[in-house]
Amino acid sequence: MRVLYFHQHFTTPDGSGGTRSYELARALIGRGHAVTMVCGQSDRAQLNLPYDERRRWSRGTIDGIDVISLPLTYSNRDGLGRRSWLFTRFAWRSIRLAMREDYDVLFATSTPLTAALPGIAARWRWHRKPFVFEVRDLWPELPRALGLRNPILLGSMSLLEWMAYRHADACIGLAPGIVDGIRRRSPSGRRIEMVPNGCDLELFHPGKRAPLELPGIAPGDFVAGFIGAHGVANGLDAVLDAAAEIKRRGRSDIKLAMIGDGKCKDALEARAHQESLHNCLFFDPVKKSAVAKITAGLDCGLMILANVPAFYYGTSPNKFFDYISSGIPVVCNYPGWLAEIIGRTRCGMAVPPENPGAMADTLIWLADHPAERMEMGGMARQLAEREFSREALAARWIPVLEQAAGRVTPRGA
Repeated sequence: MRVLYFHQHFTTPDGSGGTRSYELARALIGRGHAVTMVCGQSDRAQLNLPYDERRRWSRGTIDGIDVISLPLTYSNRDGLGRRSWLFTRFAWRSIRLAMREDYDVLFATSTPLTAALPGIAARWRWHRKPFVFEVRDLWPELPRALGLRNPILLGSMSLLEWMAYRHADACIGLAPGIVDGIRRRSPSGRRIEMVPNGCDLELFHPGKRAPLELPGIAPGDFVAGFIGAHGVANGLDAVLDAAAEIKRRGRSDIKLAMIGDGKCKDALEARAHQESLHNCLFFDPVKKSAVAKITAGLDCGLMILANVPAFYYGTSPNKFFDYISSGIPVVCNYPGWLAEIIGRTRCGMAVPPENPGAMADTLIWLADHPAERMEMGGMARQLAEREFSREALAARWIPVLEQAAGRVTPRGA
């Protein structure tokens, strides 16, 4: 089976973003299939592919994946206007590729929602190429919840979402709320599968635990870490609110490390400086292999989002799975399906949203109870191995593509 795979924000372990698409593409190759990955460029991917002047793209093979990288550079700091322009340009060039390339099934993953356009176009062709659509965020529900009020944009998103679900042969959702949202707008009988983000059990491992070598952290400090985008949706002022409360209580041994980038990072750093929150430390993004070492050295992982109900059952953050793979407790500041998993498995602690006192209480308790903290970390690793290994999730994901393409896994694979 030949898969034409569209992911605008594709990264590998040499980059600093999530590697879900890389891992799933590698799983397809391991089952005897061929993958062409179409992506853009970013300040995080570090693909380093040779540029083709005639075709105006970079192309090469990365770990068996044929990668086409279009020269459309995206950054977490981009505003709405530039993002919209980049998404539209990427979709237009992707449609042209979908019309020309030879493949058995087209797979597209959001975000952005415009990732669905080449799949819709492929279904309009006279030979109707199969199309599988993966939904990472619900649109327009999420932008609306985050404050977008432009009726034209919201209406366009709603129409595109409806068209994507109608044209796709099958859909993948990353969280329970996403699956429910797809089901509400899809034709009856459409295959819809939940395949959340997963755990790279070899890259992220408790065995990599070592003292953190980060400026501002002293031996004996308790370190809670947030690793990911610093955007509006992340609501990272909640971390600074907790830092202020911890400082007020005189606990200088508790540090909050924030690793990543995004449009809100400068404002967060400015606030921390203004309020003399020396217990809040900011670091640049690092490649995935370095993230694994840092994560294993944390005392707990912070899973922070803005208090938006659409997030409760509608997100599947990479960081949660990296934390539990590394065998560290997870502190979550919003309710929903992941908070329920934390409560069920005792792999961390969930606190009420917008409650810096509760967050401070939790971090202080974890700092003062190392034995219980280690027990939670053990539960986290067990959860990762039992329910969220990349291999198990790939085994649920690949058959969806095979069924859409009318293919089966090659014998002996």
